[in-house]
Amino acid sequence: MLPDRAGMDVEDLLKIILVLIIVWIAVDIVLDVLQFAFGGLSSIVGILIVVLIVAYFLDYI
Repeated sequence: MLPDRAGMDVEDLLKIILVLIIVWIAVDIVLDVLQFAFGGLSSIVGILIVVLIVAYFLDYI
């Protein structure tokens, strides 16, 4: 029998992805402020992903 090589749970992986997306959004916002550029599709997509993951953790999905 093969050893259990996937020792990470789905929730732990989603937490890591959530933190990375929050950092990505924060960097994007800082760059937008520095460049005086408003809006951006990448921020909206990142925010939607964060909302979906938080909804998963709160059992809305």
